[in-house]
Amino acid sequence: MLLSTDQQQKPNSLVFEANGNGSHGMTDEDDASTAVESSVPTHPLGVKPLGNKSEFKDKSSFQWQGSWRATVLGLSPEKRIKIDCSNVFSDVLHRPFVCSHISLPKYTRNIPPANKIPSLDDLTYEEFAEKWSKKPFILTRCIQSWPVLKSWNMDTLHKVYSDVVFRAEAVDWSFDTYYQYMMDSHDESPLYLFDKKFAEKMNIEVGETKDAAYWNPDCFGKDLFELLGAERPAHRWMIIGPERSGSTFHKDPNATSAWNAVIQGAKYWIMFPPSAQVPGVYVSEDQSEVTSPLSIAEWLLEFHAEARRLPECREGICHAGEILHVPSGWWHLVVNLEPGIALTQNFVPKAHLSDVLSFLKYKADQISGFKKEVEDPYTLFVERLRVEYPELQEEAVKQMEEKQGIKKRRWDQVVGHDSADGGPEQKKGGGFSFAFGFGDDIDEEDEIP
Repeated sequence: MLLSTDQQQKPNSLVFEANGNGSHGMTDEDDASTAVESSVPTHPLGVKPLGNKSEFKDKSSFQWQGSWRATVLGLSPEKRIKIDCSNVFSDVLHRPFVCSHISLPKYTRNIPPANKIPSLDDLTYEEFAEKWSKKPFILTRCIQSWPVLKSWNMDTLHKVYSDVVFRAEAVDWSFDTYYQYMMDSHDESPLYLFDKKFAEKMNIEVGETKDAAYWNPDCFGKDLFELLGAERPAHRWMIIGPERSGSTFHKDPNATSAWNAVIQGAKYWIMFPPSAQVPGVYVSEDQSEVTSPLSIAEWLLEFHAEARRLPECREGICHAGEILHVPSGWWHLVVNLEPGIALTQNFVPKAHLSDVLSFLKYKADQISGFKKEVEDPYTLFVERLRVEYPELQEEAVKQMEEKQGIKKRRWDQVVGHDSADGGPEQKKGGGFSFAFGFGDDIDEEDEIP
């Protein structure tokens, strides 16, 4: 245990349960003043989940007991002991406590006008294709006719699907168990229910059918990955989580675009275009590895203020009944401001077809979501496009090759293989480093709405 030095401030009266949770009054100012910069374990006094390898003596009677330690040991609330830590000074214990009690409104309100994600009633496909395919936006009147918007809420899902098993990150739980966890958990990074087979498990129809629970919004146009049929990668998910749950900074897979529709609750989004240098997010040269704080709370505490000052930053809150567009290649972090339900889908619009083809061809080692039987997604996709949309396929491949050629010439100029004006080779210099940045777009001005 790391005890405090004379320079450290003692937090207000603090009582930790033996399972690692605690409670004490904190203001927004306390969040920042008591935050420390040292790396800390997520659950310092509790037991981390072992994912699908977790072994319990009687799985059929598994019940969440408020903490990982209490759950593994089978401790009901009345059997949990509390330890008075009012005289204990510890960064290791206090840091995750701060993160699990972070005040989200401090970071999600007072969004600078220049940062606000545009909010519109609805769009036609022509408007989307012409002006909005490379920009994030929120539509407030696009999904009002979806049946799920009227029939789904947390209590209804718990009543109807309590025995259905869903994937929540590393664990497969019945919805009843996840509901218990969601309503009684103080984890720094709450488990996020993110299930790609929800439609089959819930026996609901998706698409333009009489009994469909919901369908793709018309404004996004044709999803070209539909040409792959059963061979397309995973593309739709149901997302459920408590307050503070969400996703840290990432780009969507295979250079796809996405929409995210909130059925219940509200989500805060902070986004950056592909080429932006996101504070606290470090990417390997080939963009295959991303290093960032382990939890959303850590990033908010350390980097949010800096990120908000960047001109590329876009922020917004998507409420129930609204849908948000994530353009291909955009970095985004999202956090639930309250317990919520959402539906999301990745898609390939015509405007980003060349980006997807480029990813499938030149970043084959980073492709995700395809079944093992699909050995060459690029060739498969190109062949399907050639049959259905030959002119579109030809133009997209041409754009892809032109972009790749420009990127190669830029690299040759930097490393000294070729001069900018086609002259003699430059000498290879030292004392500097170079990276392409985060995105594939050539015209960076087009990336910023």
